[in-house]
Amino acid sequence: QVQLVESGGGLVQAGGSLSVSCAASGRTFSIYAMGWFRQAPGKEREFVAARAWNSGNVYYADSVKGRFTISREYAKNTVYLQMNSLKPEETAVYYCAAATVPRNVGSVYAPSGYDYWGQGTQATISS
Repeated sequence: QVQLVESGGGLVQAGGSLSVSCAASGRTFSIYAMGWFRQAPGKEREFVAARAWNSGNVYYADSVKGRFTISREYAKNTVYLQMNSLKPEETAVYYCAAATVPRNVGSVYAPSGYDYWGQGTQATISS
């Protein structure tokens, strides 16, 4: 089992920045990749970014490239998502997820590619 606890988020004006973090515990040695998704009310869960746990390869949704950065702090088994130049339409609950079963590279982009999920943290961007 892997447990994920998100923190951060909050309220920021358009153009501002927020950082969210996800601390992993339990069988962290089994993690293959970590991802961030977001879900706005009435919308499907949407891929934001992912990072291969050991290789460090990173993947971003086109809509966030150049503005968001996913990183890992090894000592704390924590993954961060730094979000800059935020837009009101990016208001959502942000979820982190862990994949423990190796899949093809493309699986990091879909919720079905992950095995464990955090509880989510709200990020609200005001206009």
